[in-house]
Amino acid sequence: MTRTLLLSAAAAALAFAVPAQAAGPTDPQIAHIAYTAGNLDVEAGKQALKISHNAAVRGFAEEMVRDHTAVNDKALALVKKLHVTPEANDTSAALTKAAAAEYAKLAKLRGAAFDRAYLANEVAYHKTVNGALKSTLIPSAHNAELKSLLETGLTLFQEHQAHAEHLAATLK
Repeated sequence: MTRTLLLSAAAAALAFAVPAQAAGPTDPQIAHIAYTAGNLDVEAGKQALKISHNAAVRGFAEEMVRDHTAVNDKALALVKKLHVTPEANDTSAALTKAAAAEYAKLAKLRGAAFDRAYLANEVAYHKTVNGALKSTLIPSAHNAELKSLLETGLTLFQEHQAHAEHLAATLK
């Protein structure tokens, strides 16, 4: 039940905090939200690598660390190229707060219970982030290079979601 509430909070942060801004988020805000979301999944993957002994879960966690780090590296290079400073915002803060609570909860679990909870969180997190990318972040992006990077990320993160869903189904 707690996980459901935390995931709902993260979903609300992306689904409602972003559109609540007057004309949608600005490119610097979008950059911060996207980078934060990616970094949070890198941290979740690192946590899974410390706790899980399941080869499939560890492989997925390694993929999350690798892929989200690579996308974030591209995002950092882009903001430097464009001379844009990512702007902290309520959505990034809400994501970070919800993720910290989820990490704390997951840290108390071991074995199959951890693996199931980690994958359930990954499925929900990717659904939320992918939904926000499609409905708010990509449409609100003004810079063509930023929009392109977000679209590339969405394609990759949809694959992550499908992979997490598949793995979660195999652990039931």
